[in-house]
Amino acid sequence: MRLQIEKTVYGGSGLAHQTEGEGAGRTVFVPFTLPQEIVEASLRGEKDGFEDAVLIKVLRPSANRVQPGCRHFGECGGCHYQHANYDAQITMKVGVLRETLERAGLNTLPQVEVHSAAPWGYRNRTQLRIKQTNGATRVGYSRRGTNEFLAIEECPILAPLLWRAANALVQVAAESSVAGRWASGIVEMELFTNSDEKKLQMAVLVAKNQTGLSGFCERMRELVPELVGAGASLLAAQPAQRRSQRAGSLASWGTEGLNYRAAEEDYWVSRGGFFQVNRFLVDKLVKVVTSGRRGSLAWDLYAGVGLFSRALAQEFSQVVAVEASGSDLLRSFKGAGKRAVEATTVEFLRGAVVQRERPDLIVMDPPRAGVGSEVCALLARLSAPTLVYVSCDPVTLARDLKLLVQSGYTVLKVHMVDLFPQTFHLESVVVLSK
Repeated sequence: MRLQIEKTVYGGSGLAHQTEGEGAGRTVFVPFTLPQEIVEASLRGEKDGFEDAVLIKVLRPSANRVQPGCRHFGECGGCHYQHANYDAQITMKVGVLRETLERAGLNTLPQVEVHSAAPWGYRNRTQLRIKQTNGATRVGYSRRGTNEFLAIEECPILAPLLWRAANALVQVAAESSVAGRWASGIVEMELFTNSDEKKLQMAVLVAKNQTGLSGFCERMRELVPELVGAGASLLAAQPAQRRSQRAGSLASWGTEGLNYRAAEEDYWVSRGGFFQVNRFLVDKLVKVVTSGRRGSLAWDLYAGVGLFSRALAQEFSQVVAVEASGSDLLRSFKGAGKRAVEATTVEFLRGAVVQRERPDLIVMDPPRAGVGSEVCALLARLSAPTLVYVSCDPVTLARDLKLLVQSGYTVLKVHMVDLFPQTFHLESVVVLSK
């Protein structure tokens, strides 16, 4: 069918309405399209009450359409927007964010402030699948929409060191040595580097219990001198599930993590620990969240390794950082005016309500699921004068903001920090006051 794309929706597809045939008027989602394009598409099936389509041909392309920067774009499930120039990507994301918030009833929003950086080579972390194909070891991701292995020859959104390390693994696995045989048993590999690519951490998953990690790592370090630590875990395959599960740690080599310099602070990040993925925008994100805020007491909820806590401690008399998996936080967030708490946010807030505590500022950076109704209710009871909500999902953000606005908060500022260029994902920072 012939369709005109009206806008881009969260998830990366273009939205159109069928104008011909039996289903005239129904909503159709077409991936890899841009607003105002006229395309030819074929229906693939229904999903969540809407029709999913496959793009056959772009009949009238947008002026914003460009040649993708990666040969695997479209096949690989990682990127969604490489067919759009970067300015158009930003415009689409701002539109998606604003529309998502307005659909939740947040109709008096300020202008969205945009923060961006270089759109390629930005990722400090990747997780690669490893597979033996035609007698050779290949690295790759999953093919779009499936769990099928897709061997890749490049990944231009990665920091160059990560791709160099992936190629080194392929080289070692091809060698007829003990290290090579050990490398051939790897089924997944996670790589993490710091912002200047001076240090690298590696975590590998193997299909069977095997010794020899140290020899493998020493050989890898000959090819990648930046490697400072590695760990191996046994992978227990779960045939009935899409993803495999980690069964347990086997061995480790070198350091257990690395120091990550960001926003004029050094953060210890354990192997496998969470840290913001865009090495070019971490400093900007910290500034957006914390700059100009000061007072007696601040709480940093879902604190991770304390990315925002450290900056807040420079301007607040006391900062309490709360993290459910708080080993890195407890290790590093110490000293006068600093308190690390290993607890879930809801547990911490329940206790704070009982104690009738009231901070000057609450910063929260929850996972994709958002903070949820109970946390919103507890925040309403605490009634801190300023909230800063950092979100990686505009849908759950909109749900939570609606509850907070209903409890008396006002949205003062909305920022879009583009931590994930070439994809539909976006980071938001919303400032609320009461």
